[in-house]
Amino acid sequence: MTTPNPQSNPASVLTVMAHPDDAELWAGGTLARLAQAGASVTIAVPEHADALRNTEAATAADELGARYHPYPAVNANALHDLLDATRPEVVITHPLDDVHPDHRHVAHTLTSALPEVVIATGRPRRVYTSDTYNGLTSHSPIAAHSVIDVTDTWETKMRALAAHASQPITEHFGPMAETLGRLWGSRIGTRYGENFTPLPVLGRIPAATTL
Repeated sequence: MTTPNPQSNPASVLTVMAHPDDAELWAGGTLARLAQAGASVTIAVPEHADALRNTEAATAADELGARYHPYPAVNANALHDLLDATRPEVVITHPLDDVHPDHRHVAHTLTSALPEVVIATGRPRRVYTSDTYNGLTSHSPIAAHSVIDVTDTWETKMRALAAHASQPITEHFGPMAETLGRLWGSRIGTRYGENFTPLPVLGRIPAATTL
C-alpha cells in the first residue's frame, strides 16, 4: 500500500457512480487531490428526477475541482457512449459485490461495456472500485489495496459532501466518512485515507498500487 507519486498521477479520471453523493463520499479526497495535480476529473451519475439533487451534485463537483456529467440511464449503451466520449485514463466505480443494489447495477453494467471500448480506444487504462458502506461488501470486508493519503484534501471532500444538503450528511454519511477516512489513513500512517481496488481490464491489473 502506497500513496501516489506525483509523477504517476493520471491525466484524466472518470467516476461512474449510482447516486449524486457517491463520488464525494467514497472518493472525494482523491478526486480533489488529482484535480489539484492537474488531472481532468469527471463525476458521472444518472440524471436525477429531482432537480435539487442535480444542482447539489454540480455544486459538490465544483468544490472538488471536477466536472459534473449526468448520464441518461444505467444501461450498457449509455455507459459505452460515456466511456467513448470521455476516454479517461482511470475509471472509478462501485464494488461489484456492493451491498447496495443500485451500486452493483452500475458496476456490472460498466464492466460489461468496458471490453469493446478498451479494444477500440485503449481507454481506460486502469479501473478501480471504491469503498462502500462501512467498508463491507455483501461477502466480506473490503481489503486494503491502493490507499491514498487524502489528509490535505479532507476538508475539501467534506465541504463537497455537505453540498448534498438534502441528504442525511450530518447524521449519517458524514460520520461514516470520518470513520472510514481515519481507518484507511491509519493503515498508511496518515490522518485520512481512501481505499481503491483494481479491476482487471482485458485480463490485466495495474502493476502499481496507486491510481
